[in-house]
Amino acid sequence: MNVGIIGLGYWGPNLVRNFLSQKNIDQVFVFDQNTKRVQAIKQNFPKLIHVNSFNDLMASNVDAIVIATPVGTHFKLAKKSLEAGKHTWVEKPMTSTSKEAIDLINLAESKNLKLFVDHTYLYTDPIKKMKELIEKDELGDVNYFDSVRINLGLFQHDVNVIWDLAPHDLSIMNYLIPNKKVVAVSANGIANYYDQENIAHLSIYCDNNCFAHFHVNWTSPVKIRRMIVGGMKKMLVFNDMENFEKIKIYDCGVRMNTDKDIHEALVQYRIGDMYSPKVTQTEALSLAAKEFIDSIIEDKIPLTSGVDGLNVVRILEASEKSLARGGSVIYLEKI
Repeated sequence: MNVGIIGLGYWGPNLVRNFLSQKNIDQVFVFDQNTKRVQAIKQNFPKLIHVNSFNDLMASNVDAIVIATPVGTHFKLAKKSLEAGKHTWVEKPMTSTSKEAIDLINLAESKNLKLFVDHTYLYTDPIKKMKELIEKDELGDVNYFDSVRINLGLFQHDVNVIWDLAPHDLSIMNYLIPNKKVVAVSANGIANYYDQENIAHLSIYCDNNCFAHFHVNWTSPVKIRRMIVGGMKKMLVFNDMENFEKIKIYDCGVRMNTDKDIHEALVQYRIGDMYSPKVTQTEALSLAAKEFIDSIIEDKIPLTSGVDGLNVVRILEASEKSLARGGSVIYLEKI
């Protein structure tokens, strides 16, 4: 197979390196409007084939297109790619609106092409271990999901901090607890420097008595990547900044004594042991590239498909409406 990559900015070199390393890839074509970027990356990867325009990339003998450009361009480029009969990989977030995402999904299905969204975290070993623990009912019924993703920079000029940082953790939440469907969204934030919010809090109401909260910030003096998943049996903490013991399981919980009147009910706390399961370290992007290629060869739905991308975009879209209405609760329409 041959793959074409459009966009060689922050994430582009990582995509180039990982697709070049795949055994089923023969050639990698690249295009970026910034020729200096192309020249710089060709010094490290001389086997790359540079084309002069997106149309030239479409006309080349590539089987799949990888789109790593600003969010506002995703729909237009992905649509052209699918119309040209190319399997298509799109960086997160998939599109700027849910309508655009649905259009791409329908187009891909009509042409029997694979539409892949790069929710990279779902291919990391810690997230896979968390999925395994939840599926084994180690935590019990999950009733809350709390995430903090803050650091100093990188400011984006085309999207706010929710669109930039939250897709990572939203995709993780949807993956870990698929039985907790998102019902409504409320978002609050502020833009201190220009017209895009740089600090935001996102509250999500799920069915089956589950609540999720996301704190995202471009202006924190410290970098925090932490997630807490609370279950009725046990609780889990994932700290991506830890080199070791990234996941910790706490055998603790809360129990209400319902034998008495509600005003006399006693809250009982259970505090037990903590343990950290072993987690291996494999480059997630390499596994994502392999999943994309395998989905094409084996004609299967990839782990992170267009539908997964749509589910995240719907939440982001609702957050935008909530921000504009001062944090009002926005209910998601059923699709």
